[in-house]
Amino acid sequence: MSPPLTLVSFDLCPYVQRAAIVLGEKGVPYERTNIDLSNKPDWFMAISPLGKVPLLKVGDEVLFESTVIAEYLDETQPAPLHPADPLLKARHRGWMEFGSTILGDVWVLETTADQAAFDAKVKTVKEKFARVEAELGDGPFFAGPSFSLVDAVFAPIFRIFEGFDAVRDLGLFEGLPKVQAWRKALGDRASVKAAVVPDFQERLLAFLKRQNGIIAQGIA
Repeated sequence: MSPPLTLVSFDLCPYVQRAAIVLGEKGVPYERTNIDLSNKPDWFMAISPLGKVPLLKVGDEVLFESTVIAEYLDETQPAPLHPADPLLKARHRGWMEFGSTILGDVWVLETTADQAAFDAKVKTVKEKFARVEAELGDGPFFAGPSFSLVDAVFAPIFRIFEGFDAVRDLGLFEGLPKVQAWRKALGDRASVKAAVVPDFQERLLAFLKRQNGIIAQGIA
């Protein structure tokens, strides 16, 4: 019998969403425990080496780092999301890391009050998605008809941009038809929809407003 799985989560964390999407794709039963990252409970700090989410409790063992969790689930649960070919799998891992760099850029877009820094990050993100556009094929997903771990990494990124779109048009995907189609396909995916609370967008906009950065200037 497999050990029970518990995902330790924060409601807005895109890295948690990666793990939740993979769990959803696998159809694996699990519990989800949400914590407040501004008031981290002692039990969480005792088991989280970096003090960050997600954590995946596998019975009495604890895994941290979203990519590690995603890879573990893919290796231990049915219906692999990684390709079998070692070279192609390595390329997918590279694009997963590429997606993580975009999340780092997104954090600046969410929080900075410096217009020059904001504009520079918008330019950087546009350039990165132009690279993604060149990599994409006929879709609907990153590697074609099959959903992969790369898709699980990028879906939470696109969800944040939905919040941005509600505030102002940054033009990040102009002239990138394949990225736009990919974004829509991921947004329509059941596992992606189920990875967040129903009022995620409202919570994201409230978070952006609290940051009082450039992006928040468009929030009523």
